[in-house]
Amino acid sequence: MSDYVNTSRLPSAVDGIAEACAAGDAQGLFAAVDEWVGAVLRQTLCTVNRYEPSRERLTRLYSSDPASYPVGSSKDKSGTSWGRHVLHERRIFIGEGTDAIRQAFDDHKTIQALGLKSVINVPIVAQDSCMGTLNLLMRSEAIDDAMVQWAKLAALLATPGFLFPRAAAQ
Repeated sequence: MSDYVNTSRLPSAVDGIAEACAAGDAQGLFAAVDEWVGAVLRQTLCTVNRYEPSRERLTRLYSSDPASYPVGSSKDKSGTSWGRHVLHERRIFIGEGTDAIRQAFDDHKTIQALGLKSVINVPIVAQDSCMGTLNLLMRSEAIDDAMVQWAKLAALLATPGFLFPRAAAQ
């Protein structure tokens, strides 16, 4: 990861996170977290998914690219190694390179068409339950430890959005 952080975007993003939390605005919160972590990771795609354990299903709550990844669409993760790793074991998934993405995701062709070569999927855990995931996809192939730490912090900042009444009802 580059040591360069675009600090000019951080104050407005932090204000946006605070305002969205105060208003109970999950979409606003997810967008502000995307902006905030983007100043560091420079991800091309950010999505946030709600996990439905009874159906082993993820439903997209937020997307920085709604044309390619529309809000409201769902993915079945039943019986997948990715689902076991991220949703059941609550561990971060790091995918580096097109082979790792192809092995982990059914939509790997869409991901590759967008020029994305790496991913960090962070489980959103609150009240001892996996509530969903924060997904950050980058054009660079390599993921380093600092990037993972920033992604973990971004997931923590996104967590209140899962607890807002409107987000829970979606």
